[in-house]
Amino acid sequence: MWRTLLLVGMIGIAAAQARGAVTAVEPLYGRAAAVPAQQQLQLQAPAAARRVALVIGNGDYPRNPLHNARRDGEAVSATLRALGFDVIDVRDAHPQQMNEAIAEFGRRLEAGGVGLFYFAGHGYQTSRATLLAPAGGDPRTPAALVRDSVDLVAVLRVMSAPRQQQVNVVVLDACLEQPFESSTESGAALPELSDRTLVAYATAPGGFAAEGATHGVFTAAWLRELTRARNLDVSAQLQRAAASTAAATHGRQTPWLASTLTHPLFIAQTTETTALTIAIDAQDLKVDVLQSRGIIPKDSNEQYELTFWDSIKDSNYASDYEAYLKAYPNGRFATLARARIERLKTAAPKQAPAAPPGTPAQAQQAQPAPAAQQPQAQQQTPRPPAAAPAPSPAPAPAQPVAKAPAASGDSKDCANCPVMVSLPAGSFTMGGTFGDPSERPPHHVTIAAPFAIGKYEVTVEQWNACADANACPRLSPENNSVKNAPARDLSWDDAQLYVKWLAKTTGKPYRLPTEAEWEYAERGGTTTKYWWGDQMRKGHANCKDCGDPWHKEGPEPVGSFAANPYGLYDMNGSVWEWVSDCWHNSYQSAPNDGHTWEAPNCNVRVIRGGSWREGGDYMLATTRFKYSQSVRQSQDGFRVAKDLK
Repeated sequence: MWRTLLLVGMIGIAAAQARGAVTAVEPLYGRAAAVPAQQQLQLQAPAAARRVALVIGNGDYPRNPLHNARRDGEAVSATLRALGFDVIDVRDAHPQQMNEAIAEFGRRLEAGGVGLFYFAGHGYQTSRATLLAPAGGDPRTPAALVRDSVDLVAVLRVMSAPRQQQVNVVVLDACLEQPFESSTESGAALPELSDRTLVAYATAPGGFAAEGATHGVFTAAWLRELTRARNLDVSAQLQRAAASTAAATHGRQTPWLASTLTHPLFIAQTTETTALTIAIDAQDLKVDVLQSRGIIPKDSNEQYELTFWDSIKDSNYASDYEAYLKAYPNGRFATLARARIERLKTAAPKQAPAAPPGTPAQAQQAQPAPAAQQPQAQQQTPRPPAAAPAPSPAPAPAQPVAKAPAASGDSKDCANCPVMVSLPAGSFTMGGTFGDPSERPPHHVTIAAPFAIGKYEVTVEQWNACADANACPRLSPENNSVKNAPARDLSWDDAQLYVKWLAKTTGKPYRLPTEAEWEYAERGGTTTKYWWGDQMRKGHANCKDCGDPWHKEGPEPVGSFAANPYGLYDMNGSVWEWVSDCWHNSYQSAPNDGHTWEAPNCNVRVIRGGSWREGGDYMLATTRFKYSQSVRQSQDGFRVAKDLK
């Protein structure tokens, strides 16, 4: 298994040096020697004691997942912690989570010292940018992929913000392809480096980065040097790792280095006695399968440009056309894309624009890096980051909740069945103008017939009844130990197994709610941003800043927070909830009768409502995102619906 890396060639390296971008760009291959102590890069207290690392391991991709990337992240995090680093550890990070982690990284670096960024996952290049793909990135939606990916320049910019005793190290074990148009200037996609910065690429420009049995080969080799060659500086360790990598791959992979360091940097001093528990043996350096692992389909550049344009040609959002121009600045549709951007911006109301989905950290470089909680491993944060909020206003008086059409009483079809609430037919406005572009345009929807929906999300106990009947798989015990907590770590396909079993057991037409039914139920007859009003208030949802009870390890038992006007609990927060619809990038041409919105060859479905791991901004009535229907994720669950006949 291979991670494709198509950077720039030797001419591009020379061009980068001519611009003053780097002091040295060379193969990380050759003899490494210990450096005398008097030549070491000296870090003075208190900065000397500070070592901060951001480690991201992304392997959860709907197309071409990387099974070793998560293990790479785990091993690198454990090793760096043992070496005294303050580690921000993020795995399978979606766009918001990557951006939050980078912002937190910048905040922690403000006190000074060494900053180390490590990324394992898919990457690729446009003509002028090297991009790191978030988990869930899908080349079948190329505009979203380009828009949501993090530019390596964003990371370097955060790391290069002035601080005491600043030294930066970046290690990328990533697949990087160049599926878009090539730049006429060689090396244009290679980022320029600030002073005291080293960037190590897992392979030479145009080469491959091999996967071993349990780790990327370069990552395994680097980990081995971190544990056994602690008297060497980081450049020497990486050189030795490169030699091992080249030997293991019979010269087919030669890692490269870009550096503006002027003195050796030691990150694993010999005076430290901390035991390192990561064991790397020869098996870890053995290439598993020689197979390209690029995220982009193997279409020609021309074919993929047509695919890209076809996916956005009817869009009403300037950000889609901007993503196209980022990939194809001189493409066949570039003139048309620029014209549509101009038309859309001219027609837009004069207001401060929200940040587009997955806006990389550099888009807000003029603002200081915001403080953020350390991201949780495996956290899915699919909602794009909003524009920086204005200072908090004085508390507004509580807003009255709109009176909802009457909902019928509770019902239950069997002892282990979910409690259902019958909802009346009605009409509402779906989507909004204040959230993500995928939540627009707002449109009128009529639910023509009454239906029933679960009062709560399906619980662990209810799911276990299906598993006991051998109709559903057993839940992961680490995420599902509380019987009255929502069942989670479930795919859309898993949810379908449950509703089919429930329908067969009861003889009733159970199913997943449609996306329109879900939002109709969530709003409960209200028209405000949240079902309780236009201001976020604590006590109404299970999220990380929504009030107690809250525990980072998992959601609270169902019904722990207030019900909405229809008497439904946890429609916001708790766990993301699967609905029946296929994912579409906007509501353009969405059905207005509330039925399931399908798509040809659909394998990406909609999830709604946010989870306990997200903040209040995710609790909006319009919040929506997507996930591969066959992939399980620790924040995903569901509630059921039922036709009333």
